[in-house]
Amino acid sequence: MESKTGAVGNEHDVRAKVKEGYAAIAQASGTSCCGPKGGCGVRDDATELAQRIGYSAEELAALPEGANLGLSCGNPAAIAALKPGEVVLDLGSGAGFDCFVIGPKVGASGRAIGVDMTGEMLARARTNAAKYRERTGLDNVEFRLGEIEHLPVADASVDVVISNCVINLSPQKPQVWREIARALRPGGRVAVSDIALLKPLPEAARSMVEALVGCVAGAALVDESLAWMRAAGLTDVGVRLKTDYLDAMESSTDPLYQRLLEVLPPGSKASDYVVSAEFTAMRPKVRIGCCS
Repeated sequence: MESKTGAVGNEHDVRAKVKEGYAAIAQASGTSCCGPKGGCGVRDDATELAQRIGYSAEELAALPEGANLGLSCGNPAAIAALKPGEVVLDLGSGAGFDCFVIGPKVGASGRAIGVDMTGEMLARARTNAAKYRERTGLDNVEFRLGEIEHLPVADASVDVVISNCVINLSPQKPQVWREIARALRPGGRVAVSDIALLKPLPEAARSMVEALVGCVAGAALVDESLAWMRAAGLTDVGVRLKTDYLDAMESSTDPLYQRLLEVLPPGSKASDYVVSAEFTAMRPKVRIGCCS
């Protein structure tokens, strides 16, 4: 099943543009939500945005400096209801933000594994990991270079898969969900925060490169994502649609948002099309078919 909404350019072009955009974010001092300075829903104060979408002040205060780049659109670690001893895989881990939130929750007997395809982000995350170890005394976070369509983990090796505003960037979303199902242990669970579409964007919006890196142009329809999750063999599939992220975007003077408004039908707003979604699912304890 292919996406009805599409993305900017062919698969190679999409991957190259995403890499370039996020490498720039990793190397820049300014931060924003789902994109570089001037991107989607810009917030100079990444801490304020993180609190608005569900992270506690205590969680944020414990982070290594420079881990929060303001790239989140939800709090998947909270959705996942993590337990001590669990192994958690974070798809598109960036500078390590969610992994460093997860680490204390799973404790010394657990593990947080971050995967990112951008070398600049990986370097930043590994630098932050040294600060995390010093601050917490825990050595339970690691970062691996890889693509979320081809995860560098063994079959049935993790208890939980999370992702925060990343799957929308993939040009092979059904493959990402198949990889999630492969990596999960029987009975394992999924908690993904992402940008999704309520209805297809106009072609002019989907062709904007900055809208791709800004988490908008590559987003899939909500129903598409649910179908891909089920096709991958996941069960107990659910979604919760939230407006807090889009409320922040619409109250901003973000240049990307203003350009989006210009290509939407008159009287439309971004929240007519785009939503922050929390996707949840499980891998069955008895596996039949795909990824057994």
